[in-house]
Formats: sequence, C-alpha cells, structure tokens
Amino acid sequence: MVKKSNRILFSISSHAFPIDLFPDTLVIEEGRINIITRELFSSQVYSVDIRNIANVLINTTIFFSQLVIISKTFEENEIKISNLRKSEAIFARRIIEGLRTFENKKISTSSYTKKELVLKLQQLSTTEIVL
Repeated sequence: MVKKSNRILFSISSHAFPIDLFPDTLVIEEGRINIITRELFSSQVYSVDIRNIANVLINTTIFFSQLVIISKTFEENEIKISNLRKSEAIFARRIIEGLRTFENKKISTSSYTKKELVLKLQQLSTTEIVL
C-alpha cells in the first residue's frame, strides 16, 4: 500500500510566455493526484484521490491547453491547470482515466513496474482525441 501511494507516474508544470515565474504543477501518483498552484508569496496544494475524480476535461487554445479535473468531494469541484502543452495535457488525461478504470474495476497496480503501468494506462485510454 505504501509503495502504491508514493509512486509518481507523471508530473507536468505550466508554461507561459515569455516565462512563468510561478508555474502550477500536476503530479500524478497511483492513488491520487496533487495540484500545486503558486503565486508570489504563497502556494496551495490540492490532493484528490483517484476514486474521487468524476471527470477530466481538456480545453485548448492556439498555443496551450487547460486541464480541468472535476472532483466529487470538493465544494468547488473544478480544479484547473492552465498553460500546459497539448501533448502533456492529453497524456496526463490518459493516465488519470486509466487509473480511474483500474480503481473502478478494483485492479491492483502494485505488481506492475512504473514503466509497465504507464504503458497499460495509456492502452486503456486509446480513444482518439480531436483538437
């Protein structure tokens, strides 16, 4: 259980023109996701268990994408991470959706190596995403 809860599968940070002094970060672990939002003198960390994620959406613009994670448990149930590269946002969504499938089917992920698990999660979410 400890091994499963601490393995980081994927991590991305926001990007803005010309530089982003306070990038937001999304960290995907096997059992939860962590979103770190930063400002000048403060930061906030949101943790959402995979089983409490209702949906994951991607909004796109010309240059960047926004990942929207809808939680079943937060009062304001949307957590948004803007200024992500499109490919990274799509990959993060695939990983999260794969983890949700594993959680819903009660499939243990502890027997997979990190690399095997990421490949399996990608295979579970093979729906073509049209942008």
